[in-house]
Amino acid sequence: MLYAMTIPAYVNGLTALSGQLDKALAWGADNNVGELQFVAARLAPDMFPLASQVHFTCAQALQGATRLGAPGAPQISEDADDFAGFQAQIAGTLGWLDSVDAAAIDSDPDRPVDFTLPNGMAFDMTATTYVRDWAQPQFYFHLVAAYAIMRHMGVPLGKPDYVSYMMAYLRPGTAPAA
Repeated sequence: MLYAMTIPAYVNGLTALSGQLDKALAWGADNNVGELQFVAARLAPDMFPLASQVHFTCAQALQGATRLGAPGAPQISEDADDFAGFQAQIAGTLGWLDSVDAAAIDSDPDRPVDFTLPNGMAFDMTATTYVRDWAQPQFYFHLVAAYAIMRHMGVPLGKPDYVSYMMAYLRPGTAPAA
């Protein structure tokens, strides 16, 4: 159950983010918005820039799976300074997620999960509450922040770009006419 709630969601979200970044890069080239402008763009002065949001989205997927029992997560580089670096971070994360064994994640939903943040705050919970209350919200927070930064910069992204994986479930003949 925990595997089904995490790993496929991380794959879907990261794959969609990769597509959004491709669209942003192309849009930027057509609209004189350079990669460095995107890399440093942020929604508010006290928020992290796009480079950090991409990094954190990958890190949250890796940390989530690792804290649930998946071994061997790769170390991703610090914030990338270009779109190729963003895509490398995403590709490395997706490659590792593809190797995660469901049995390692699903072994015991009631097992303890604990972690300490860099500021010293420590948390103790079960694997199930960890997924529900920390792992998923943290992943989606950074995923949405990256999306919002690109929108803020003018990239014409929409909900279909955010949930692009849903097209696999679309009932034939029900898409609106263009």
